[in-house]
Amino acid sequence: MTNPRKPDHPVAAIFKDRWSPRALTGEPIPEADLRTIFEAARWAPSASNTQPWRFFYALRDTPEFATFLGLLAGSNQLWAKNASALLIIASKKTFVPPGKTEPVESRSHSFDAGTAWGFFALQAHKLGYVTHAMGGFDAPRSAVELNMPEDFRPEAAIAIGKLADKSTLPENLQARETPSSRNPQAEFVFAGAFPRS
Repeated sequence: MTNPRKPDHPVAAIFKDRWSPRALTGEPIPEADLRTIFEAARWAPSASNTQPWRFFYALRDTPEFATFLGLLAGSNQLWAKNASALLIIASKKTFVPPGKTEPVESRSHSFDAGTAWGFFALQAHKLGYVTHAMGGFDAPRSAVELNMPEDFRPEAAIAIGKLADKSTLPENLQARETPSSRNPQAEFVFAGAFPRS
């Protein structure tokens, strides 16, 4: 597939080439590849080095895969059933500050987990895999099904696998199977304060 994305400023190709397909082949992902991708996430920065992210995963053709698939919204199940693995990423909402003994609320747990997901996605792309993060999943049920302690927040579901031809998707999804564009910097970068309307 030709990637129509054109950056406005010079960036490494990995940033524009990574996208979120839905068409997946379903072929197995070797444990060694998955561990390399998790290793990249491990090195993400976090506030006070708390590393609040937690990745839960299920490989295709394991009993756990059906559980993870069942946590997804029905529209996501239609295509994610062909993933090599499904994941839920959660973040720990509390941490014990240095020199303290009692946990306090973390203001950046979601932000930090999102950074780990970004590292995960880029390393997966570098190894030839595609990833697709989803907000369409049952977060409360995933916390129960995956036995998460109360101070954890399910953040997103993720599908990973090898790219398949878009013809393998339901017809209504085939038109959406292309790298999406991005807003120009003028819409999200401000020198100084937010512009006055």
